Amino acid sequence: MSSPTDRPRTVLITGASRGIGRAIALRLAAPGTTILVNYLQNADAAEQTAAEVRARGGEAVLMQGNVRSEDDCKALAKAFPQVDVLVHNAAVGALKPHDKLRLSHWDLTLESSLRPFWLLTKLCPLAPGASVIGISSMGSQRYIPGYAAMGAAKAGLEALTRQLAVELAPRKIRVNTVCGGLIETDTLQYFAEGAKMLQFARELTPLGRVGLPEDIAGAVALLLSPDARWITGQVLTVDGGLSLL
Repeated sequence: MSSPTDRPRTVLITGASRGIGRAIALRLAAPGTTILVNYLQNADAAEQTAAEVRARGGEAVLMQGNVRSEDDCKALAKAFPQVDVLVHNAAVGALKPHDKLRLSHWDLTLESSLRPFWLLTKLCPLAPGASVIGISSMGSQRYIPGYAAMGAAKAGLEALTRQLAVELAPRKIRVNTVCGGLIETDTLQYFAEGAKMLQFARELTPLGRVGLPEDIAGAVALLLSPDARWITGQVLTVDGGLSLL
């Protein structure tokens, strides 16, 4: 974003209290920008994110909400009279092999990770020229142990990115997704082979390190910049080159 006037005025980020969502909120925080920090349970973490947004000159609005709930999504969509940027980052799901998944696990994963991308895009009063950004992961394209449900959800999100980009183009609304490689966040503790995955990424990533939440936040900022005004319907891979191997 090249000048204050280029910055979005209102930003709604799901799952913004920690990890990648928090990094995105802090990257976009600036005078004249109001960021809705959505969270599910951790109010303390959300408060801390909001405080850091304000310390950077932005305004912050906290809103607890479960993106699996249609009523909660409607409440989020009504938070601003107009939304300049919608980022769907929230993702909750079961990390189990396909034969260990129960129907409730499958529903939990798709209802929190895929469905809100469609529903919030439909419900939010998106401004003409607004941007919608999804957050995906390499499990949408490659095998990751225990990632059957989440990989399906993320692949669906990437497909939906292309559909929404065409349908919203008449309103000059751009829709893109950032697909991250292995990112060092608290989520890794829930993977049975999380330590091995980290070691693998450290050894094999061409750029020589594991990804950080700030790397994804930087890609989001890039897609929101004026230089990206002709980019829509794309999935931007941000993984230090790991997917090339």
